[in-house]
Amino acid sequence: MTTLQPPAAAAPRPAPPPARRDRRSWTGWGFLAPFVAVFALVFLAPIGYSIYLSLFRDQLIGGTTFVGLDNYTQALQDDQFWDSLTRVAIFLAVQVPIMLGIALLVALALDSGRLYGKSFFRITIFLPYAVPAVVATLMWGFMYGTKYGLVGDVNEAFGVSLPDPLSPDLVLASIGNIVTWEFVGYNMLIFYSALRVIPHSLYEAAEIDGAGQIRVITAIKLPAIRGALVIATIFSIIGSFQLFNEPNILRPLARNAITTDYTPNFYTYSLSFNGQQHNYSATVAIIMGLITMVIAYVVQLRGMRKGA
Repeated sequence: MTTLQPPAAAAPRPAPPPARRDRRSWTGWGFLAPFVAVFALVFLAPIGYSIYLSLFRDQLIGGTTFVGLDNYTQALQDDQFWDSLTRVAIFLAVQVPIMLGIALLVALALDSGRLYGKSFFRITIFLPYAVPAVVATLMWGFMYGTKYGLVGDVNEAFGVSLPDPLSPDLVLASIGNIVTWEFVGYNMLIFYSALRVIPHSLYEAAEIDGAGQIRVITAIKLPAIRGALVIATIFSIIGSFQLFNEPNILRPLARNAITTDYTPNFYTYSLSFNGQQHNYSATVAIIMGLITMVIAYVVQLRGMRKGA
């Protein structure tokens, strides 16, 4: 009786020599080297230099001296810094939900398929984002003018006295209006792009179940674009804490309302370029960076948590 013998196992390939393995590993690092070099140059180096500056202080006697964490202690006790931080926190709490809410409504309207001229509206709403922030702020600043702008023309034409948008009580809302006008289109595009990749099979299943438009939005569309909502929220939080262009450009038109410490970034700029306090300016910038990072990280964890 003949028995079949199992085929002989193939002999294992010999391991490549160490020199070849080393060349392969260095080849991978070679592809990464340009990115690592640029990342270190434009990101890590400025942060490291700012931390270095924050540990020193220019004094009348003794020149630049090492003070450790004294600058951080001073910043945490600085009323101007806390006032500016409180101001942008209020701005964030009010402006960001309004802006994202408008952007989400527009994106849902465009995605519904019931809006005529969808391409025209999409481009029109996105167009303000293409306008440079300086140009947009100047444009709105002149419209806000009560002597030479749109508000002044309305007062003169109708014999009324509209509130001054650049007054101390209203200037923060006026800045919020400018920022909302600039970035609604940008956030709309994020939401609309996320809506367009939702599988059509989900809509077909909802139609079979007899779900209405509101139910489709709450049960399918909003959960599907949660990641886009979180990203837009984080970007908006970072942008709010970095608020600088709008108050800086509007300040010549509203000097009584916008001070040099109106926002943390404006305060940092004034300390560095007007007060020549580069070390203390770096300290405030680092503290603001840490605050922004922590809040953005908490929002990310909360937003991406399952069941949230």
